[in-house]
Amino acid sequence: MFKGFREFIFRGNVVDLAVAVIIGGAFNAIVGSLVKDILGGFIAALVGKPDFSALAFDVRGGHIAYGNFLNAVISFLMVASVVYFFIVLPLNKIAERAASKKAAAPAEPTTKTCPECLSEIPLAARRCAHCAQPVA
Repeated sequence: MFKGFREFIFRGNVVDLAVAVIIGGAFNAIVGSLVKDILGGFIAALVGKPDFSALAFDVRGGHIAYGNFLNAVISFLMVASVVYFFIVLPLNKIAERAASKKAAAPAEPTTKTCPECLSEIPLAARRCAHCAQPVA
């Protein structure tokens, strides 16, 4: 029983997932600080401190605080834009450059076309495997 558990824990994907969760938690603090301290500061300097938590209305005795929802939506959009513009977009550009460098050198052909039946045959072949015609 413990042998199977030990094998499960020490498999690569479980350890990788644990590391990803830990790094994600630490990265969350960085992105949260960027959004709250830097972008929030810029927004506060431009339009004042945006806080919609006081927005609410009452319907038949029920209190609907939609201002908190607006704050959460704005915070989410700010975090998503930071992640996209500062992480995803630059990483995509780096991957695109790396892929273009690999694609720049075309591979040497390993086959040729038979002039009789137009099938693909190896370069070293002297006869077509499909129609048995001699190939120069």
